[in-house]
Amino acid sequence: MSKISQLLHDIRPRLPLVGAFIFGAFSWYILSYWRRLLGLPPLVRSRLEGRIDANLSLGEKAKQIASANLRAGIEKRYMPDGRQKRVLCAGMRNFREPWARDFGFASFGLMELSEIQATRETLEVFLQHQTPQGQFPVKIHGTNVLDRYLISLFGRQQPVDKPIRPKYMTAHNTISLDGNALLVIAALLYLKRLDDEQFCLTHWPALKQGLEWLEAHALGDDDLLHQGAYTDWADSVSRVGRVLYTNVLYWKALHDFATVADKYGYAEDAGTFLTKASRVKGAIDNEFWREDLGYYITSAQFQLLNSDGNLLAVAWGLASSKQSHTILDGFRRFGMADPVPTQVTDRPYGSKYIAIENRLGGIPHYHTLAAWLWLGGWHVVALTRMGRLAEAKSLLDRIDALIVRDGVVHEVFDSDGHPLKSFWYSSEAPLTWSAGVIVYAHACYQRGLASSG
Repeated sequence: MSKISQLLHDIRPRLPLVGAFIFGAFSWYILSYWRRLLGLPPLVRSRLEGRIDANLSLGEKAKQIASANLRAGIEKRYMPDGRQKRVLCAGMRNFREPWARDFGFASFGLMELSEIQATRETLEVFLQHQTPQGQFPVKIHGTNVLDRYLISLFGRQQPVDKPIRPKYMTAHNTISLDGNALLVIAALLYLKRLDDEQFCLTHWPALKQGLEWLEAHALGDDDLLHQGAYTDWADSVSRVGRVLYTNVLYWKALHDFATVADKYGYAEDAGTFLTKASRVKGAIDNEFWREDLGYYITSAQFQLLNSDGNLLAVAWGLASSKQSHTILDGFRRFGMADPVPTQVTDRPYGSKYIAIENRLGGIPHYHTLAAWLWLGGWHVVALTRMGRLAEAKSLLDRIDALIVRDGVVHEVFDSDGHPLKSFWYSSEAPLTWSAGVIVYAHACYQRGLASSG
């Protein structure tokens, strides 16, 4: 008898015991897991309107709710070395962790509220985990995706006692070009608003490297970033190649880098990156602008009007005055701010381009015909910048009414004007990304109103 045959002969009588042991250990693990999960504190869904002065105007009530929602996302979290940092989490139910993209947009509101420490320390956490090549993490997390989903499904609070660690790939196993750009934009916003020479001295090389990492994704001689499917904020849509939204962010990061370089005395960088920003702006006009349509198309693949890149192009001054007005006219013509400001696209992409999980989950329109308040906020900023204050006020009033109605800043709304909800998914509330942009939109509108009178 061979040695292997002898071994099998010897252990065969013990196989039932081994099987019973494995089954028992697995059952114990499952039981322990569910006991831990269900032992977490229940999620508290607080509405703020009862604590707000009833005599305030609708706008003041909404602004207080948005400000409170944004500040509620600031939490102390442990780093792997045991230190604590005050960081901004994206939400409280599904996204109780810092995300580069969410923080990047929310930072505009944080700076309006003078939340300097949270802004600086969130930036420091992402900068600390930048790769040698210049890539920033997609997020800094302490809970894996399955645990996070089950915790949310059963109405429990995500635990915050574990150290948070970087994650560099998205749920679709892709990189995040827009997250990298938005981290740079947030850091430059911080440096534009404050005189923090030490922060600048410490992190300037890392910010420059973050831009160089982006630049490595500009293929060919057109200076534009090329991306893979499910890579940007609309990560349920297969947007491939040169995409307007991502390249507007890239232009903004280059432009602001040049501005801040000039402020802090980096003359060579100021000239170099101003030239780069100018080339990218020209490439965006050449690639995406359609005079016959009156807006920037989403990509060569999709000729539709998309809120993300177009509104940011107007709000940040990439688009000319003439282009800006025709873009805003297009939003009004297609009714993209009705009933909730603002719908993502003027029409669907087509089901074959939508991720299977969104179709199975009953939310195929999540990044198309659904409406997001962060887009509504930039819509208000864009209208204000172009002096269309009556339209800006109309949109802001409707946004404010929704926030006061719900008592919270929701993530995303269905076409019926109510928060998006399916059997498998409920709109995150509050979402600090949207809350931050709404706070910023209020501030921009008030400054526009003051300068007009």
